[in-house]
Amino acid sequence: MLAVKKENKQGVLIITISGRLDGLTSKQFLDEIESMVSTTENKVILNLNTLDYISSEGLRSVLTTAKKIKSLDGKFGLCSPLSGVKEVLEISGFGAMLGVYETEELAIANI
Repeated sequence: MLAVKKENKQGVLIITISGRLDGLTSKQFLDEIESMVSTTENKVILNLNTLDYISSEGLRSVLTTAKKIKSLDGKFGLCSPLSGVKEVLEISGFGAMLGVYETEELAIANI
C-alpha cells in the first residue's frame, strides 16, 4: 500500500510517500506525481521519512519522476530516507545521482 501527500513549503513542492514503493504501487505513484508536477511546480522534494520499502521498480519510478522534473527545467531531490531505503539508494547509486538530504530543511535550502 502507498500513500502520497503533497504540500508547498517556501516555493518547493514536498511530496511525502508512505508505505511501499514497488511493482504493485509504482503506477499509482507515477499517476499521482503526474497530476502534482507542472511547469510552475517544478521544484520537488520526495520526503521518504515514512517510506518503508523501495524495490527496483520503485527506483525506476523515482528516476522517471526526476527525468520529468528535469524536462520541466526543475530541480529534484530526496530527503529523510529510513535506514533500509537509504541503503538501497546508496547501493544502487541513486542517492549520489539524485541527491539525498538528511532533513527536509536541508533539501529545501539546496533545491
